[in-house]
This record gives sequence, C-alpha cells and structure tokens, in this order.
Amino acid sequence: MASRPTVSVRAPTGEASSSLTLPAVLTAPIRLDVVQQVHKSIAKNKRQAYSVAENAGHQTSAESWGTGRAVARIPRVGGGGTHRSGQAAFGNMCRGGRMFAPTKTWRKWHVKVNQNQRRFAVVSALAASALPSLVLARGHRIEGIEEVPLVVSSGVEEYTKTKEAVTLLKALNAYSDVTKVSNSRKLRAGRGKLRNRRHRQRRGPLVVYNEDKGIVRAFRNLPGVELANVRRLNLLQLAPGGHLGRFVIWTEGAFNLLDEVFGTFDKASTHKKDYYLPTAKISNPDVTRIINSDEVQSIVRPSQGKKQRRPWTQHKNPLVNKGLFKI
Repeated sequence: MASRPTVSVRAPTGEASSSLTLPAVLTAPIRLDVVQQVHKSIAKNKRQAYSVAENAGHQTSAESWGTGRAVARIPRVGGGGTHRSGQAAFGNMCRGGRMFAPTKTWRKWHVKVNQNQRRFAVVSALAASALPSLVLARGHRIEGIEEVPLVVSSGVEEYTKTKEAVTLLKALNAYSDVTKVSNSRKLRAGRGKLRNRRHRQRRGPLVVYNEDKGIVRAFRNLPGVELANVRRLNLLQLAPGGHLGRFVIWTEGAFNLLDEVFGTFDKASTHKKDYYLPTAKISNPDVTRIINSDEVQSIVRPSQGKKQRRPWTQHKNPLVNKGLFKI
C-alpha cells in the first residue's frame, strides 16, 4: 500500500493502467470531533415522531372528594358496584393514569447544522478514507489491496450485471470485505426484530461513481456494498456511526472530479459557491516533538521546582504536628 502524490488507476483485471494526481481533498485536515458532532446531528434528521395517545390515562370520569375524608385529594372514580369506584385516577402515580409530561409529536426532532460544518465533516471523512491505517482500523479487509485510495477505470460504470461486479472485486482483492459482511449477518437482539430491522450486519465498500450507466444495478445487491454519486457524497455513508476510515472504491471519472466538486486550498469549488478546502491550524500536529525540539528548548526557561505558595496561610495543628513541638 503506497502513499504518494499519484494514484494508480486499475483496469478490470486488477493491473495498473494509468495514474492520476492525488486530489487536494484527500490531504485535508482530519477532525474527528467535527465528524462525530456533525454525524450525531444529521443522523437525527431521519427520526420519526412518536408520542403517547393524547387522551391516554384520562378516559374516565373522576373527581376529587375534597378535604375532610382523610384521603388524598387526587381525583377518584365515581360510582359503585366495582373495585374501580373510589380508585385514584389521572395522576402519574395512579394505576391507569397518564405518565408525567406526556410525550408530544411536536418535539424538536431535527437538528440544523451549518453548511460549512457539514462540508468540513465530509472533507475530513474523505481524507481519512485515503489512509490505509484508518481504513484497517475501522475493520475493512484491505490486506490484499495494492493501493489506497483504490481507483478503477471508468468502464466499470457501464457494468449492469452483479457477476461482473463480483469479478471486478475479486480481481482487485476487495471481495474479502464483502465476504466479511456476509459472515457478519446476525439476528438483531430486542424488539427491533418486529419492526422491520430483523437482521444487522457490517458495512462493506462504498463505490463512488461519476455517471450511472448501470453501475448501481451491478453493485446494489452485494452485501454491505453502497453506492454514491461523487457530487452528492453523504457523511452517513463516508463515516458510518461517526467512525472514520470507510473503504471507498472510486471510478476514474469520479476521482478526476474531486478537485472540481470540493476545490483546492487556493482554488474555489465549481460546484459549491465560494468554497475552499479547510486548512490545518498547524502544519505539524506533533506538538510534543515541537516542544522538545532544539529550537524551542534553546529559548525557554528551565522548568522550576514545585514550590509551596503562601505557606503562612496554612494552619498547622500543634496537637498532632510534631514539627511544631518545642522542647
């Protein structure tokens, strides 16, 4: 797995056919905190409203007996001839009563996230997908991949059959990641089994294309494989669960378009108005190495020993402190 400013383009046979310059977006700063915060917020935009029934716990006629009966003033069911009569109603402490602060459907379910933050998170996720160590750490089986990022020729976009997609992934030594997903499919624990979420499984490769000429039909039925258009990349796919390092397979056309979609550090994007790639606050993030460097250590003062500040304000008990005994 090489990390260099040029990336090889793989033919359907798996051999390198040409090379491309590494897009600037894949060298952008990686901010895990931004990715996790944005992911947590935009993942809430898919929630469905829920609440208890509006009249739950109030489907009875009850009235307080008032004072003077030596019982609590909670409303009580009227009538007679049944155990229900005289029982307390309505309160959240009562059997058959409503809950405290019944949930409402007009709760604030969705969260607004600034556009620049969303773009920063996508850029960070893309940059992380170009680092083999982060892709491996996320659990993808890329030990046999010759190079990350993995770019294939644009002819793959014309595939329409799943068997063609399987042949391609096997030639690229990327099919083991699909096999991992197949082996991970398990029955979900809990009530989700009854709510159309019966199984759960890992995530596989993300195929990013430029133009859909049949590639979606070819890859969509493979376990764990997802597809995305390079102009509409989604953080929920690039960093599932807020975890960086998704294994991305690029088509040549999509890879060439990255500099136009996201721009560079000194050239604005042509798809996003006045958008430039974010730059790192410091060029070398290894702060420990900077502090311990000869240039910094030669001008800083030596570390001072620990001193007890304002010792006269300390009260010492002469009954237990032997240092205060006077012979």
